[in-house]
Amino acid sequence: MDITAELKNYLDKEGRLKMYPSKRKYKILALMFLASRFEKGVRYTEKEVNEILDEVHTFNDRCMMRRELYNNRFFGRLNDCSWYWLEEKQPVLSDFNIEM
Repeated sequence: MDITAELKNYLDKEGRLKMYPSKRKYKILALMFLASRFEKGVRYTEKEVNEILDEVHTFNDRCMMRRELYNNRFFGRLNDCSWYWLEEKQPVLSDFNIEM
């Protein structure tokens, strides 16, 4: 599946997410798109996560994006939010009862 092609209406000319979709399917695809910018096995500070998110979205809500990545099990984090990491097993659309 080509996530970028699926999100074409939500990406600007530079390939950045220009809005967070309202439909659940596209929200999850957007989170997959964002998660793909992080490396497994790397621990990130909140500042580092923000810097990466700022590079790939334009609507200036990195707090919501961090929270959504965590709440939907793309990210793990310490309770004090000092470290984030990409979960080893990334969710797939079927985990959310979404079919392509």
